[in-house]
Amino acid sequence: MKLSKEYWQERYSNHETGWDIGSASAPLKEYIDGLSDKSLKILIPGCGNAYEAAYLYEKGFINTYLVDFAEAPLKAFAEKYPEFPKEQLICNDFFNLEGQFDLILEQTFFCALDPALRNDYCRKMSTLLAPKGKLVGLLFNQKFEKEGPPFGGFLEEYKPQFSQFLNIQVLEECRNSIPPRAGKELFMICSEK
Repeated sequence: MKLSKEYWQERYSNHETGWDIGSASAPLKEYIDGLSDKSLKILIPGCGNAYEAAYLYEKGFINTYLVDFAEAPLKAFAEKYPEFPKEQLICNDFFNLEGQFDLILEQTFFCALDPALRNDYCRKMSTLLAPKGKLVGLLFNQKFEKEGPPFGGFLEEYKPQFSQFLNIQVLEECRNSIPPRAGKELFMICSEK
């Protein structure tokens, strides 16, 4: 299966978005609530319906960039937030991104990628992080019964992948996941090496 732009567009068009929890995740909301610098340059790769972006925007973080392979969720976000800067809604392949960001939020993007791309993901994240920047997010801590996406994994697999390119500050079982994901998610904070 090729996880192409067309594949993801079709998933959104057919409302096949089982990963979508319908709101910003509690762990990321809590992390965002602890931020005070509204000028942070923030990236949300594979943003999907961008609930975390909406939460950030409503709290005054206007320097947020959304990236997705599919146009549908970006268009939906633009309609809901017409004042949001259009140049910060990027329909592109994550691996083609350039620039540096103070904060990158990970929410179901890593698990959407073919596992063969995980080292590439970590390498790319290391180039996108500004000095003192952080990659913060959630990773599944489980295998799935059917072939993905989403693709699962476990802490023991992630540690060597991430630590090859990034400093792992936190990588532990998430304490405030939504009930259906309790015990099945890891919370992470990584920084540049």
